Amino acid sequence: MRSKYVPVVFLVFLAPGLFGQTVHHATAQLEIPRIHPQDQIIHHSAYTLAYDEAHEQASWVAYELTATETTGPAERSSSFYEDPLVVTGSASNADYSGSGYDRGHLAPAGDMTWSPEAMRESFYYSNMSPQVPSFNRGIWKKLETQVRTWAQVYEIIQIVTGPVLTGELHSIGIHNVSVPSYYYKIILDHQGPDIKAIGFVMANAASAMPLQSFVVTIDQIEKLTGIDFFPALPDAEEDFLESHVNIDAWDWQVHSTSGDTEVGNAAAHPLHNLSSSVQCSGITKKGLRCRNRTTNPSGRCYLHE
Repeated sequence: MRSKYVPVVFLVFLAPGLFGQTVHHATAQLEIPRIHPQDQIIHHSAYTLAYDEAHEQASWVAYELTATETTGPAERSSSFYEDPLVVTGSASNADYSGSGYDRGHLAPAGDMTWSPEAMRESFYYSNMSPQVPSFNRGIWKKLETQVRTWAQVYEIIQIVTGPVLTGELHSIGIHNVSVPSYYYKIILDHQGPDIKAIGFVMANAASAMPLQSFVVTIDQIEKLTGIDFFPALPDAEEDFLESHVNIDAWDWQVHSTSGDTEVGNAAAHPLHNLSSSVQCSGITKKGLRCRNRTTNPSGRCYLHE
């Protein structure tokens, strides 16, 4: 298991000559987006976030998730907490009470069962965003479950997620917590043998559409949010991963103990009928059977056609 962060908060100030360069924590982590001057960066034991005081929530939450971390004994908390590391003060229960919105997790509690500390920290208000209940408990939950499956299948993945904090947004509570119209989630599988990345953008509303219908390129999310993702990657690799996405490269089955057995309404998307997908019969450079799933009649994914 990887070493965890020592909880610390700092403000990043860049000298004029350094503006635009990548700034990382002590050890560069692929999931951390580019950090800009005066960003308020919070490191918790399992995830890092950039707190946007103007919107009283994180603009991004980033963490690595391993297969062994997808299960554990930590029980879900029944309480929410103000984040003591947000120097400007985080949102609070008073902001959400009576609002009609769920306190929607950005880094989901389901990814934190491996550690009581991580579970508790996932309930900080800095990790919450106002979500329509049917969205939070519906399509957003389905995506979270799918991402946990990918951690199990691909062993280690990097995740960046957050609200889209642009445009005129409604707000709730005494601290004027913005209500996002959209949310994004980005997943990077950098383990190989086939490195890949995928992005999602979802409206803050109920949906019965399949997850695949929300897939976009990371470049599109960068344009939408103004955030530069994966700056630690080599430039050529970053450019390719962020401008390309192949839905067929990902395993869309759900291997979860939560009782979820399907993802969205797959039949509504004729190009991605999950029930007819099979494991690719191709062989990787390491001599192993490819782990991608495919709907191609050949039985081979796009890498092994």
